[in-house]
Amino acid sequence: MTNAGRVGGIASLLIAFAPSGASAAKGPAEQRTTAAIERIRRLDPMVHALLAIDPTAIEQARRVDRAKLSGPLAGQPILIKDNIELAGALPTTAGSLALKDNVTGRDAPLAARLRAAGAVFMGKTNLSEWANIRSNNSISGWSAVGGQTRNPHALDRNPCGSSSGSGAAVGAGMVDYAIGTETDGSITCPAAINGIVGFKPSVGLVSRSRIVPISASQDTAGPMTHTVRQAAELLGVIAGSDASDPATSEADKHKAGFAASLDANSLKGKRIGVMRFAAGFGTDGPFARALAVLKARGAALVEIAKFDDKDIGDNEFAVLLTELKAGMNAYLATTPPAVKTRTLAGLIAFNKANAATELALFGQETFAKAEATKGLADPAYIKARKISFEAAGPHGIDRLLKENKLDALIGPTMPPAWKIDAVNGDQISGGGAGSLAAVSGYPHLTVPMGQVKGLPVGLSFIGPKWSDALILSLGFAYEQARGPLPAPRFLPSIEESPEIAPLLAPARR
Repeated sequence: MTNAGRVGGIASLLIAFAPSGASAAKGPAEQRTTAAIERIRRLDPMVHALLAIDPTAIEQARRVDRAKLSGPLAGQPILIKDNIELAGALPTTAGSLALKDNVTGRDAPLAARLRAAGAVFMGKTNLSEWANIRSNNSISGWSAVGGQTRNPHALDRNPCGSSSGSGAAVGAGMVDYAIGTETDGSITCPAAINGIVGFKPSVGLVSRSRIVPISASQDTAGPMTHTVRQAAELLGVIAGSDASDPATSEADKHKAGFAASLDANSLKGKRIGVMRFAAGFGTDGPFARALAVLKARGAALVEIAKFDDKDIGDNEFAVLLTELKAGMNAYLATTPPAVKTRTLAGLIAFNKANAATELALFGQETFAKAEATKGLADPAYIKARKISFEAAGPHGIDRLLKENKLDALIGPTMPPAWKIDAVNGDQISGGGAGSLAAVSGYPHLTVPMGQVKGLPVGLSFIGPKWSDALILSLGFAYEQARGPLPAPRFLPSIEESPEIAPLLAPARR
């Protein structure tokens, strides 16, 4: 059965299980949930953002109504990326058939926080398989479990990844709240390309326990929402220390007041560094308009023309390879007995044995490189982590802020969405400075700043470690001043849009 068939069928069953009668007889959480199911039933067959609806969604909503829970997330439908464990019948697959039986029966700590706050889990979203770490020639938004997720603004365009389904579902209007995860760009890229808000918190602000890992030094979960306020509300729920994740030891000191500290006047008097070294790639028009908005709201803009990032790329990749093997082996050892692949080597063997479904579009050369690494005690790994972190953090973001007396850095997040390409994989024409924030573990917010020929692009706000509240407030101030943007049109292609199609037609003779 196709992904669309699974979602449509389960959604129809859930609507059928809802009590009959006037909607006023339902509590507010149940009303929101049944409305979200209907939106998913109507929209997801075009976008393929979901792997499955949670069959307990209606009952979750009723429990929230009975308990009369309050708070910004109480009774709000939310979708969660399918590399995050969720109690119940749904497996956590990371998009791979190797984990199709990974029903752990447990909530990740961030999911438990959301459940306690009254959020209603609608289901699991598709993702780039293994969060885009299996191959350098992958197709973002594709997994063997879920197939290809599509961009709601143009259905032949890529949604980016790896949090593809979370970005596309919010972008399409199915829900207001979703959770993604990022190692390097996996929240911010799909958020920007699908025209929504995405926030990668400081690493260590949100627990990574019971999330399929890539990198202990860079992984984090974060909000993907329609507005900055919603992102701040969601972050306020999921942030906090967790004894099972030592990286979060300081989180409780930094988790308070994200939504309360949002200030529409927060740009006034702030010095903002314009990262020209990470701009261009077709975004110049929207970026210039965004800079004008920032300046009009009282920000002082400081041009930064150059930055040498040569110490980041290769060293970051070496770190990811080593940490992937260590983290994946540790995670797979905790999965239920029904999961037969217990190591990274086992995953590689599984993919070879199931090549017709797993390897038909692209390979697993990155997995193979990770398997060949020598462990977390390897001096080469330790050196690579030191070099890449210092280049991105102390000698990167921190130095740029200090030398220029800045409060934050800005730049375009990513180019407009590229076409889905099953032959060549992702064809990305450029990228912003997201790797600086990813490798350093510093916060990174993307807010929609406009469109390029009908395709959304985002504006990135980046700051030092634990500046999450400030970065959210600056993005909020920009968002409030920017004004509304066009809704998704679910076009077959941009080339068929009424703005572009006439320009491609032959001239009359």
